[in-house]
Amino acid sequence: MHAPAASPDTSLSSATAGWWVVCLCAGWCGACREYRAVFDTVAQAHPQARFVWVDIEDEEDLAGDLDVETFPTLLIADPAGARFLGPLLPQSGVLARLLDSLASQPPAGRDPQAQALIERVRAARG
Repeated sequence: MHAPAASPDTSLSSATAGWWVVCLCAGWCGACREYRAVFDTVAQAHPQARFVWVDIEDEEDLAGDLDVETFPTLLIADPAGARFLGPLLPQSGVLARLLDSLASQPPAGRDPQAQALIERVRAARG
């Protein structure tokens, strides 16, 4: 008797292997402080992705010329580069749905500013 063939892992965690999820926040921001728990929960659910919290005032060199106007702002990159850079509603489930959506779609054009930012983050935190 043969054991059934293992089905491939099609979970979001496997789909996001090698991905980076970077939250750009500021220590003084109340929304960011509240969002940290949500961000950490999504990180635990997606252990194959690298989740990084960047305080843009403490780590100005990583933010570079990026003008973050709305917190939290997220940068999401696959192994080839940036896929998303923008503000995100600080609500449970929004980040997970965005990751799921990005993982199921082919990448569109890559924003040069977002690409430069992920390269700085990977160099500093890689």
